[in-house]
Amino acid sequence: MTHSELKQMADRMRVEAIHLVYHTGKNGAHLGGGLSAVEILAVLYGNVMRYDCQNPAWPDRDRFILSKGHGTLAYYTALQEAGFFTREKLYTFEENGGELSGQPSRNLDLGIEVSSGSLGMGLSVGAGMALAAKMQHRSSKVYVLLGDGECNEGSIWEAVMSASHFRLDNLIAVVDYNGMQSDGFCKEVFSVGDPERIWSSFGWETAWADGHDVSAILTAIHGRRGDSPFVLLAKTIKGKGVSFLENNKNWHHGALSEEQYHKALQELAQEG
Repeated sequence: MTHSELKQMADRMRVEAIHLVYHTGKNGAHLGGGLSAVEILAVLYGNVMRYDCQNPAWPDRDRFILSKGHGTLAYYTALQEAGFFTREKLYTFEENGGELSGQPSRNLDLGIEVSSGSLGMGLSVGAGMALAAKMQHRSSKVYVLLGDGECNEGSIWEAVMSASHFRLDNLIAVVDYNGMQSDGFCKEVFSVGDPERIWSSFGWETAWADGHDVSAILTAIHGRRGDSPFVLLAKTIKGKGVSFLENNKNWHHGALSEEQYHKALQELAQEG
């Protein structure tokens, strides 16, 4: 996809996410961290990753892991855009007994590689997949989306060290750096300091990018040297695109009233 097409894809995903949340009724969904990751997922599925929705178990496919499992609004809308399932299927989101739960459950037929939700696990799984691909002499790459609040988990840093030790240059992490977690701003809840300095000290190649600028994300990912594990620190806004959701911890998870639903769609239409 071209940069313009990726932007259009992201715009559709964000609007679809609002429809999905309203569709869940009083159950609601994780809006904040879903909306912050939209452009990241649009770029990965629209331009960067190799996959075949007609053959989702293709051995040489790239793998994606949603380590921040609450980001399914961006994840499922990206999978639907990529062709893994229909829009009708998308609207089974959070239905009792359905396959598109609030946090992902492994289902290769739908393009979902890994079950997640318990934070801090995805990078370890991704490192294992990347190591396996190297041992099997496959060209597959593994992409892992983390939250910056999730990086409070110690298991993340064990995986960071392992990936560096095993020289996993086929492992790409993206941190959705929206500055918030469910309890508030990361710097106030539990700061990890300078993330670029920390990741690079473990031997990772690092880059910053505007996580809502598809061109900047593409430039960063395609511009990596490729001789070590790589992390993209994507600066984003929690709840991006809707004024009353942005940078508001009360919308980490929530349900939209009819009035809020229409206001959100109106703002997105004006922005688009």
